[in-house]
Amino acid sequence: MTVSKKRRLGRGLEALLGPTTLPEARSAGTLRQIPVTAIRPNPFQPRRTFNQAAIDELASSMAASGLLQPVVLRPVEDGEYQLIAGERRWRAAVQLEWNEIGAVLRDVDDRTLLTLALVENLQRDALSAIDEASGYKRLVEDYELSHGEIADLVGKNRSTIANSLRLLNLPVSVQEMVQRGDLQMGHARALLQISDLREIERIARMVVKLGLSVRETEMRARGFRTARRKPRPQSPRRTAEGSPETRRVEDALRSYLKTDVSVTQSDSGKGHVAIDFYSNDDLARVLELVLGKPFDG
Repeated sequence: MTVSKKRRLGRGLEALLGPTTLPEARSAGTLRQIPVTAIRPNPFQPRRTFNQAAIDELASSMAASGLLQPVVLRPVEDGEYQLIAGERRWRAAVQLEWNEIGAVLRDVDDRTLLTLALVENLQRDALSAIDEASGYKRLVEDYELSHGEIADLVGKNRSTIANSLRLLNLPVSVQEMVQRGDLQMGHARALLQISDLREIERIARMVVKLGLSVRETEMRARGFRTARRKPRPQSPRRTAEGSPETRRVEDALRSYLKTDVSVTQSDSGKGHVAIDFYSNDDLARVLELVLGKPFDG
C-alpha cells in the first residue's frame, strides 16, 4: 500500500472517529479500561476469517510491550460494548486472558460502524477481495450509498469500487477460491470477461489445478469469448469419468501443456487425444511444447 493511499485512508478514519491513539486518548481523558468479557464483536465486520498466526504474533507483542493502541467501542445495552475498531487486538487480549483493555468510546450508527470496519481493514490490507466487495455491497444495498460516496469514505477511486463489486458476479464456488487465496485478484478479473458461469467455473478449476498465471488465464478467457468451442464427441466405450490410467495420462498432459486435455481410449487400446487451445498464440505455445521447438508453419 502506498504512502499516499495510507494517508487518504488515515484521514478518512480520523474524520469518522476522531484521534484514537493511546497518547491522544490519555491526553484528552477519553481512555477507559473496559472488561474484556463485556466486549462483543462488530456485527458488521466485513472480514469473515481471522488469521490465527497473526493473532498469536500480536498477542506475543502485546504481552511484551502492552497495548499500543486502544480499541474503539460503542456502548450497547446491559453494560456491553460493540467493537468499532481493533478486533484483532481484542482477540489477542482474550487469548492473553487480560481482565481489561484500554478503549475509546464512540457513539455511532450502524452505517458508520460498517464503514469504519471497512476503513480499518483496508488500512491494514487485511481484507480478501471478496470480503471487501461484500462490504461495499452492504453499503450500497442497506444504506443506499453511491459508488462515489463509498469511494470518498474509504479513500479509493470510484472505478475501484465498481470493479470490486463486479467480483460478486462470479459463481459462489469461484468466489470461495478467491477467498481462500487459490485465485488471485488478477485471475478473478480475467474470468469476469466470460459470461457463461459454467465456463467460468471450469476455467477457474483449471487455473487452480495447473497453476496458470494471470496472463494464461486472460488468454483462455479471451479465447472463449472469440470462439465458443463445439461439444467434443465422446467415445461410447469411455465412461464419463474414464479409467484411472486415462485420468493419470490426462493429468500429466495438462500439467505439462498448461491447458485442458481429454484422452479417449477404447477397450482395444485405440483412441485419441484432444488438446484445447484458446488463440493462435496459445496454439503456437502448445506446438512448441509438443515439438520441442518453435513451429514455423
